[in-house]
Amino acid sequence: MEKMRKPFQGVLNIIRFNWHFYVIAFTLVSLLFLIANNLEKPLQLIVSFFGLIIVVSVFLSLLASFYIYDLSGLYDLKWIEQTNNENLIININAGFDETSHLIKDKFKDAELITLDFYNPDTHTEVSIKRARKAYPPSQETIQVETTDLKLADNLADKIFLILSVHEVRNEMERIRFFKELKRMLKPTGEIYITEHLRDLSNFLVYNIGFFHFFSKNSWLKTFNDAGFKLKKEIKLTPFISTFIIK
Repeated sequence: MEKMRKPFQGVLNIIRFNWHFYVIAFTLVSLLFLIANNLEKPLQLIVSFFGLIIVVSVFLSLLASFYIYDLSGLYDLKWIEQTNNENLIININAGFDETSHLIKDKFKDAELITLDFYNPDTHTEVSIKRARKAYPPSQETIQVETTDLKLADNLADKIFLILSVHEVRNEMERIRFFKELKRMLKPTGEIYITEHLRDLSNFLVYNIGFFHFFSKNSWLKTFNDAGFKLKKEIKLTPFISTFIIK
């Protein structure tokens, strides 16, 4: 596991794990421009315009990703509230763990438990498989299911879900998952959920990709149905929200 993030690591990982998407986009754009060269105006302009839209869309998504994952301070973790009374912290990922070593560095005196709810039968995205191959889970990581997190009640001072829980696609499963989190959380504990939202900002840079995210109202409903209250929402960038729930 890497101890320091390298320059451009975030956006390069996106390209590395999703290279098939960029190959398809490049092939489609090349085909559109090739077709356009053999058409008369105004059809030539129309086809070229669609090719240009694809190019701009890909460029904007990569630019936004570079801003979010490499420039915004997301991985500096300065947005996490620290009381120095944390004894045990749980970090939960969905097959790709970029944050456990960062959290451990921030909470040096606390015990850290890392859970991974990756399920190859339901999490079939090729990007996750590539990420796991490039960054295998540490030996300390505990493999769990969303409905059985395998830890005792009233255990954690803080639980972190950073860009992971959107992989629980089924609403009822997501609610059961948060009820499991509630069981493990101390009465004074907090949970941090960091996610893209299905909103205008993410649509503008990720277009149809924003359907992979959930809306703010969906998250609030999940929290409420699982018995949580929202303490604070942090907007580190226009594209990512962190919900702190109790």
